Amino acid sequence: MSGEIAHNRSWRQIFSAWTHPRVIAMFFLGFSAGIPLLLIFSTLSVWLSEAGASRSEVTFFSWAALGYSFKFVWAPLVDLMPLPFLTRKMGRRRAWLLLAQILIMAAISWMSMVDPAANPGNLTLMAFAAVLLGFSAATQDIVIDAYRIESAEQSMQAMMASMYIAGYRVGMLVAGAGSLLLASQLGTSKNAYDYGSWRITYLVMALVMVVGIATTLTVAEPLSQKEGRYVYTPAQYRRLFALFVMTAAVFALTFFIGGDAIETLQDLLLQSFPLLGQVISFVFEICRFAMAVGAAAGVALFGVRLGFVDREMVVVTYAYPVQDFFRRYGLRPGLLLLALVGFYRLSDVVLGVVANVFYLDIGFSKEAIAYVSQTFGLGMTLIGGFLGGMLTLRFGVNSILFLGAFLSAITNLLFMLLAGAGADVEFLAVVIAADNLSAGLATTAFVAFLSSLTSISFTAVQYAIFSSVMTLMPKLMGGYSGTLVTAFGYKNFFMMTAVMGIPVLGLVWLVRKTIARREREALV
Repeated sequence: MSGEIAHNRSWRQIFSAWTHPRVIAMFFLGFSAGIPLLLIFSTLSVWLSEAGASRSEVTFFSWAALGYSFKFVWAPLVDLMPLPFLTRKMGRRRAWLLLAQILIMAAISWMSMVDPAANPGNLTLMAFAAVLLGFSAATQDIVIDAYRIESAEQSMQAMMASMYIAGYRVGMLVAGAGSLLLASQLGTSKNAYDYGSWRITYLVMALVMVVGIATTLTVAEPLSQKEGRYVYTPAQYRRLFALFVMTAAVFALTFFIGGDAIETLQDLLLQSFPLLGQVISFVFEICRFAMAVGAAAGVALFGVRLGFVDREMVVVTYAYPVQDFFRRYGLRPGLLLLALVGFYRLSDVVLGVVANVFYLDIGFSKEAIAYVSQTFGLGMTLIGGFLGGMLTLRFGVNSILFLGAFLSAITNLLFMLLAGAGADVEFLAVVIAADNLSAGLATTAFVAFLSSLTSISFTAVQYAIFSSVMTLMPKLMGGYSGTLVTAFGYKNFFMMTAVMGIPVLGLVWLVRKTIARREREALV
């Protein structure tokens, strides 16, 4: 992170930056990135529920989005491997982006052609289509992140990030509320399931992806691309890709098939030690994941030692990006940076897991939640994102990063007051406005911060690692939000989430001080 991103620009220059073609393009790429996620989660869950799928079958489909959490595993392939014909014609980033978007359209269309209520086997077909969608969408995210960082100077990253986030939110609104409204208007409901309505809805969502494809075909390839990186033969690239596919397949098979045996043992222990339910579940999930990772790593290691892939190629692909990061920052500052990446959004994410349940528990109707929390909240998030982009460009990423962390912690205290006020819609609007404005501001500054950490030589890989680290700890802690609420009550829980933000402020200050010292030493 090279100091502050701000360059003392005037407010007029900052406002004019919104009309920059690359900034505008990020809105449409963000829109394209926001479409797939809810078509795997909430929208698909409604469809499957209407079709008569059991609750366990519906929740099983959430695994289709694992690609978002583990995209760093194949990000090196996206960064390193050229695509036949496309890379030569379109460039490294646009080629992969177009391929990912075409696969997304194909996966959504495939899902539209499967009626989950027709026969049990169709659920399996739907699962394969959903996995393809998750994998393709995560690949699109990898490329868009790399494109965003490479296509504009560092001082513009906050503006690029705010437009990307705005487009992403709008895309999620279209794929979420928009698709549900369309399906309802076409005639399907819980009591009167109509496959034809869902087929048309998903085909429309596939068609919406044309926005992303048109943007990809229109924008220019980043000037920073390094075609000279493709120093291996096509056969070597094919073998590396084949090894990745085999490794991924072994991970998936071990995780799901081996999971059945682990769940059986887990159920036996839960019956014997019911008071340790949460601890046992957590430990077994870790064991299940570790077993799958171990099996996949074994296959990868065997492939390298057997000579199926070039050892040096594997080192360049997977080890060099990590080595580059610690070479630039050093071990201790690098670990400090990763700690900030992992904990920055912790308090907001942990609170967000129980937010809707909290609203219902204190007496708000579903309509009030939908209008105030979702629709009005989206508008506040967009405003916060735009504000974060302008303030970061004016005052620098470090200052706004600290401000975002402070506001995110303070606004969590408003939920304590809401818990005491009860179902007051006007006060809910105030809380949502403050919370979403601060979240939008903090997220924009944080994305700009992550962008500043990446090396132009390993953009896709390093940003994918950062984004995975960013979600790991919040997701782990978020899984225990309900348990904490049950044990301590909502008011104490919200106080705890606010307190979680205090160490983050310390980390921001330490990172700023450490990087500034290293930069002074480099000038000596």
